Amino acid sequence: MMIPSAFCLTPTRTGTADTPCAPVILTGALFRDRLGEEMHMKLIVGLGNPGKKYDATRHNVGFMVADLLAQQLGENFTEKNRHRALVAEGFMAGEKVVLAKPLTFMNASGEAVRSLMDFYRLDPGDLFVLVDDMALAAGRLRIRPEGSAGGQNGMKDIIRHLGTQEFARLRVGIGKPSHEDAIRHVLGGFSGEEWPLVKEAIERAAEAVPVWIREGTQAAMNRFNG
Repeated sequence: MMIPSAFCLTPTRTGTADTPCAPVILTGALFRDRLGEEMHMKLIVGLGNPGKKYDATRHNVGFMVADLLAQQLGENFTEKNRHRALVAEGFMAGEKVVLAKPLTFMNASGEAVRSLMDFYRLDPGDLFVLVDDMALAAGRLRIRPEGSAGGQNGMKDIIRHLGTQEFARLRVGIGKPSHEDAIRHVLGGFSGEEWPLVKEAIERAAEAVPVWIREGTQAAMNRFNG
């Protein structure tokens, strides 16, 4: 894939075209500004399903965290057809970040992630995936530097497309189904008892991302796992 030699530091707020501005030179996972200062870059991907009917479902917790991060940055998502994803760009913890929400539906998330990784020339160590987890009680967080998909189909597809499990992920607990099957559970909404716990977890997950960027996975694990 051809990689543009320069990118605009000012994210486009409307439309899909890039806004012309002073160039920032891309070299691997580093940007250089006009003064030649190096800036690292991270890709933060929230997993979920596109469409209004999925907005408030358990499976879309990753989207919810990504939405909160974009809100905190004051940026809007724009659709990038070439990546099959919604993308927002900004700065967090002193580094350039790309927030992404794949539009491929959960089980094909790897297509969008691989496209973005290739386009920005990122390594697996530059990727942080935000995802739901039935194995965790509602509202619990679990950050890991690497590992298996744990039965989560979006994670399975990312691992398949990247050819590695060695990338960081933040799992947000959505709890196990009590009587219904797993598919109905993840595509259902949170109960009145669950939502306050999950809402707090989403806020804590958003706090964990800049810690991961600034201090690394172990520091984020020590502070937010529970």
